[in-house]
Amino acid sequence: MEIRWLEDFITLAKTRHFSRAADTQNVTQPTFSRRIKLLEEAMGTTLINRQTLPLSLTPAGEEFLLLCEQVTDRVRLTRERIHQISEDQARRIVMAAPQSLLSYLLPSWLERHGLQQRVEPYLRATGWLLNDYFQALDRDECDLALCYWPRGRCPLDIDLAGYEYLRVGQEVLVPICAADADGLPRHALPGNRRQPLPYIAYHPRGLLHAVLDAHLAHSAQQAHLITLNENVQTANIKELVIQGYGLGWLPLRAARRALDSGDLVRAGDTRWDVPLELRLYRRRQHRHPGLDELWQQLQET
Repeated sequence: MEIRWLEDFITLAKTRHFSRAADTQNVTQPTFSRRIKLLEEAMGTTLINRQTLPLSLTPAGEEFLLLCEQVTDRVRLTRERIHQISEDQARRIVMAAPQSLLSYLLPSWLERHGLQQRVEPYLRATGWLLNDYFQALDRDECDLALCYWPRGRCPLDIDLAGYEYLRVGQEVLVPICAADADGLPRHALPGNRRQPLPYIAYHPRGLLHAVLDAHLAHSAQQAHLITLNENVQTANIKELVIQGYGLGWLPLRAARRALDSGDLVRAGDTRWDVPLELRLYRRRQHRHPGLDELWQQLQET
């Protein structure tokens, strides 16, 4: 039994005439009559009294009409709801961001700009490396990419010709470590050549690793470090540092609460800090219908 058969029956019940009902349903009368006959066969009873003029419904037909109206109305409402869901989903803008920005910046940033209902954080992106974000933009897996970006000299092997960006904030990487019994840093910079400091590092192909390497290479004082672990996510580095395995650099937003509570202390003064920009990237030749409007809104704020 098809939904259109039920719609046919409702139309016939309203018009009380096969030809007019067939015209309303945009089918020939023989086709329409055949559908009604199939419907009666499916229900196992006569639904139309064809001996009256205009025709009438049998008692079974009257009962069946109520069911047809209920079912078709439910289907209509469901179709409308599905269409609305599809439209809402199509309007939502997918933003990829690393775990630390997703946790410590994005919620307040979206709220400040009133974008909670328009922008959807892409949770699969939290462990990506920098190139992954631009590849995802290229294949329309996400619409926006929120990234850390170096403020100093740091060569990056990325062709940015097909993208544009907005500066949406600033951040700073700070060296941190666990405290000793006296509340002093357990692994204080710069260390020395004989006893290099245990270092919990970022992934060697990640942006933050490149930024730190460039900063340390141009630092007036050499840091003596030995890498114990390399990790993509800031949260993992933070946990290893809190447990005392070594020092690491964290975005200040991610470290602030642990620094305030004393779970972490600075491993060096501000000369070891690494300034960063926060950039929001999009592809110039994007396909999202609502992205230009949002981009303009952010440019004006």
